Amino acid sequence: MQLGAAYPDDLRIVFRHYPLVSIHDKAALAAQASEAAGRQGMFWEMHDVLFGQYSAWVTLSPEDYEAWLVERSEELGLDVDRFVADLKDTDNVAKVNRAWETGREIGIPGTPFFLINGQIYTGPLDYTSLETIIKLLKLERRQFTDCPPTVIHLDKEYFATLETEKGDIVIQLFPEVAPLAVNSFVFLAREGWFDGVLFHWVIPGFVAQSGDPSETGYGGPGYAFQNEISPDVVFDRPGRLGMANSGPDSNGSQFFITFDAAPNLDGNYTIFGQVIAGMEVLEQLTPRDPYTGGGTPPGDRILHVSIEER
Repeated sequence: MQLGAAYPDDLRIVFRHYPLVSIHDKAALAAQASEAAGRQGMFWEMHDVLFGQYSAWVTLSPEDYEAWLVERSEELGLDVDRFVADLKDTDNVAKVNRAWETGREIGIPGTPFFLINGQIYTGPLDYTSLETIIKLLKLERRQFTDCPPTVIHLDKEYFATLETEKGDIVIQLFPEVAPLAVNSFVFLAREGWFDGVLFHWVIPGFVAQSGDPSETGYGGPGYAFQNEISPDVVFDRPGRLGMANSGPDSNGSQFFITFDAAPNLDGNYTIFGQVIAGMEVLEQLTPRDPYTGGGTPPGDRILHVSIEER
């Protein structure tokens, strides 16, 4: 419900019963109770009571469980007489029975069983993990199906201005060193890809990383391109602009800027630019490491990236 409130235009929760009547003597009654409450607009309220108070009713007999359900319906403010009638209503019983039979026919292995956009999901069910999935699925609407066309000229010079909430960072790009990375960056900047994007990972003394509109650290533009490593251009100074990746030749839209020399990065990450103005702005970015858990500050955003060709 918390996710639904946070993403009302992106998330629709569809609940299906699968009462395991073969091993749980009150499974059908529980499903019928939530459906009966649902006829009075309180499906989820009863659902939450049943799950939240499981230990209170799991050992009850079916007869005592019915009485317990009636008490809960009264506490929820339901029309009790109507609830009692709907609990054993023929259509309600048939609906729950169909849910059990259908689940067996299609081979649902057990409960809980989750599908996300029709795909079986067996990952973690905490809020952060599910929110990450939503954000990445939303990003798919913006992604590209192919690497971008060539939009740069190797005989030209290119400069990128990152307009941030803390000020401007000006970067000279290196098309002669990393033409694929520069071409992708220029293309994405002109498409507005970086507008409003968070510096999602900022480690003082190391790097500030951005370029992922999903803000999860896992998002990209929908395509990937190979590393471009030059032995003559290394992480020997602050302000190096590098492509973030998850392994060789997995470059996309995420990039980082170094706060200091970082020789440990040499040979593994494409360098495609150098900060020529605004290092003091970089130093002002809010430190942020979402991978450590706990509270993470909101962070700073790129307002816009403009490209100058000379």
